[in-house]
Amino acid sequence: MTYLELINGVLRRLRENTVATATETDYSRLIGDLVNDAKKTVEKSWEWSALRNTVTLNTVSGTYTYALTGAGQDSILKDAMNDTSNLFLRQRTKTYFNTQFYNATPASGTPNYFTFNSTDANGDIQVDVYPKPDGVYALRFDLVTPQADLTADATALKCPSNPVLQLAYGMALRERGETGGQSAQEQFGMANIALSDAIAIDANKYPDEMTFQAC
Repeated sequence: MTYLELINGVLRRLRENTVATATETDYSRLIGDLVNDAKKTVEKSWEWSALRNTVTLNTVSGTYTYALTGAGQDSILKDAMNDTSNLFLRQRTKTYFNTQFYNATPASGTPNYFTFNSTDANGDIQVDVYPKPDGVYALRFDLVTPQADLTADATALKCPSNPVLQLAYGMALRERGETGGQSAQEQFGMANIALSDAIAIDANKYPDEMTFQAC
């Protein structure tokens, strides 16, 4: 569903007139805010397949800090790989990196390890790699990245739409107060069911992630 379709879906359930654009009325703007609030909640409830992506970068000899462009600050890292050397990058602590870089002479070679290092000027996650690259290596980072806030009418929602619609409707009922029909509490229950169903469907695509075993 698009941003405008989500807004109008909530408005119809509230028995309000639909709008031609998200910013047509003050109330449609409010519903748009609630749609984005609901989107954030749903996105953080599961690592949705539609939000999974890969950021690739090429190292520069002697440079060990790199931004994951487009990752923002809320991405979840699933895997990190050195595609050139055909190996997985293993995460180490910041203390380990400080020891290698400041308490010793850092080695140069094929990157084998990484750690997170704040964000860049664009707000994207940065990583340090070690050893310091001694040439060009293609690195791949598999991420789960939340979608930016919906603002344009035609922007399509990436995560499942029904949980977002149902949760935004519950938020709108709570904001409006008791109307004599369905209560906000009842609607939040419906939203939770919709979210659970959507997670169960998406989880079938990654059965290995639902299996835990002792190391």
